Amino acid sequence: MTLELSTERTVLPVSRRNFLRAAAALGAIGLAGPGARAADLTEVNFVEAVHNLGYINLYVGQHAGIFEGNGLKLNVSAAGGDTQAFAAVLGGSADFAIGDATMVQMSREAGGPGIVVGTVVQRAHYFGVSKNLDTITDPKQFKGLTIVTSPEPNTNYSVAKRMLETAGLKVGEDVKILEVNPGTEIGAMLAGQADMAIAYQPSVASAVAQGAKVVFDFSSYVGPFCNTGIMVLPSFVEAHPDIVQALVTSFEEASRKTYQDPEFAKEVARKEFPDLPADVVNAAIDAELEYKIPAESVVVKPDQWANLMDMQVYLGNVKGTMTFDQIIDNSFAEKAMQAAGG
Repeated sequence: MTLELSTERTVLPVSRRNFLRAAAALGAIGLAGPGARAADLTEVNFVEAVHNLGYINLYVGQHAGIFEGNGLKLNVSAAGGDTQAFAAVLGGSADFAIGDATMVQMSREAGGPGIVVGTVVQRAHYFGVSKNLDTITDPKQFKGLTIVTSPEPNTNYSVAKRMLETAGLKVGEDVKILEVNPGTEIGAMLAGQADMAIAYQPSVASAVAQGAKVVFDFSSYVGPFCNTGIMVLPSFVEAHPDIVQALVTSFEEASRKTYQDPEFAKEVARKEFPDLPADVVNAAIDAELEYKIPAESVVVKPDQWANLMDMQVYLGNVKGTMTFDQIIDNSFAEKAMQAAGG
């Protein structure tokens, strides 16, 4: 039986041209569920792009009470994609979002707001999985294949497209890309619609449990990479620096706990994905930590950002006219790191 892992809304491809327009529509949508505000906690509306184990640091922080320990009550919702997540921040229905931080670069280059205050995923958390292919060691071996990813401009599409074009392959001619809703990639591959799915955990471990195998490792191919950033509006940072610091500090503490206590991370992951077999989820976390995909520290490193921007400039999604210091505010992350012991 094919396990469908998406917990998101239906996602339609959103072009760069239409990206900022999405904010107005999503601004009217309340993404956080109802609930009474705890007297001693500050309530924060928080959006994740998709619900997946690349964001294990977030879930560890929630289950370990780390956010509450720093005075925050997170109302977490999944937006259905990177564009939708940041559009929720732009539209005012979320205070923070995690997703592809390229969205902030797009916004700023178009004259809009946005800033990145930390990283959650420090490497490309995608793997090529297939039931029929052998291990691929050279991207040129993708020639003649149909691969399935999330829709453009989601990160796994962007990473795949650049890799193929760098290898001299033409998308649509040499290689076909089938775009599906985030979280449903393996279903399309297992159904025979594609030779390979480019997916994240726990989809990858689920596919392996159903007879597929990992044939390509994007985390090693790409190297350091700001796959997922914490995005917020500068106006919110100015008005609520204490909340920003509390959130970033919580992510720093959660990142460290994830690596220091992998058994707890697995326990959390099993609770977040209760419909999946425990051994599948455990294998997913083992792979996440082995390849050092979740951020080990919330600080955004220049080489992580440079690799992301190089890819996005190559693809034409951004112009690259904004510098690292214009987009990244590491001041909160650096304080959090120092408080945690450096």
